[in-house]
Amino acid sequence: MKVRELGRSGLTVSALGLGCMGMSANYGAPGDKTEMIRLLRAAADHGVTFFDTAEVYGPFVNEELVGEALSPIRDHVVIATKFGFDVDPETGARNGRTSKPSHIRTVVEASLKRLRTDVIDLLYQHRVDQKTPIEDVAATVCDLIAEGKVKHFGLSEARADTIRRAHAIQPVTAVQSEYSLWARDPEAEILPTCRELGIGFVPWSPLGQGFLTGTVKSGQSFDKDDVRSKFPRFTPEAMAANQALVDVVTSVATAKGATPAQIALAWLLAQDETIVPIPGTTKLKRVEENIASADIELTTEELRHLTDAANSIPIQGGRATGQEQYH
Repeated sequence: MKVRELGRSGLTVSALGLGCMGMSANYGAPGDKTEMIRLLRAAADHGVTFFDTAEVYGPFVNEELVGEALSPIRDHVVIATKFGFDVDPETGARNGRTSKPSHIRTVVEASLKRLRTDVIDLLYQHRVDQKTPIEDVAATVCDLIAEGKVKHFGLSEARADTIRRAHAIQPVTAVQSEYSLWARDPEAEILPTCRELGIGFVPWSPLGQGFLTGTVKSGQSFDKDDVRSKFPRFTPEAMAANQALVDVVTSVATAKGATPAQIALAWLLAQDETIVPIPGTTKLKRVEENIASADIELTTEELRHLTDAANSIPIQGGRATGQEQYH
């Protein structure tokens, strides 16, 4: 597996990471724990060193899963987790966003225990809390780094000015936002800001929640426990309209002897050398398929063809729930 440095932070990870959320939440019934532990360890055996989780995934159980699976190889992997939501520790109910310094400290202590580690490699603010100045958030993480409980600071779904303000207090190692051929919002301001400041960029949902793989068909329905059942881009009408982009990706994949997922990931990797996508899956064959994309070299013509298609095909439906706004 090829490796990449997240910006100019010195944090080096596998060119593709593994998003762990879907193993425990949001895409139907959670995966079998034993099988998911086996999958996580197999991913590491295949060269994946970057694993992404969060307290709200489950909630809590995804961190526990990642902690149990990776504890035997803890020194060889990078674990990223997140704070930023007010989650009831007893019921798991989510009560909005909060990044009060005291809350950050409480979450970090709990995450350390669930992850079976004494330090978090990369700690993201999951979503910006408009009630807490980003300077206070960054200063708190700075203190946690000084105390040896955290190594690196990250932001998720943050605006360019928020990133700059945070970075001035505590250098930001990575920014995580949705980014793919059908969700290109970061290109306007976020990616240029990251390049300027030497910050890595971690695309979540790099395969469009499965749509860009070509395995999600127009008219397909989703279980009520699958978040896509609530997303505007997965209505029958939107999927039918958005299929045009998948068709272009599929045509490039066929000519290249690759899969649509590999082409979509290869396109992302080609956008910047510090981009590290974190596709999620519950199947080893998909892990193997995804990581092989790091070895695919798209020609200038292929990259232009894909980008032109993404530019010319209007994507129907807002991304995610339509409520994920940069702050």
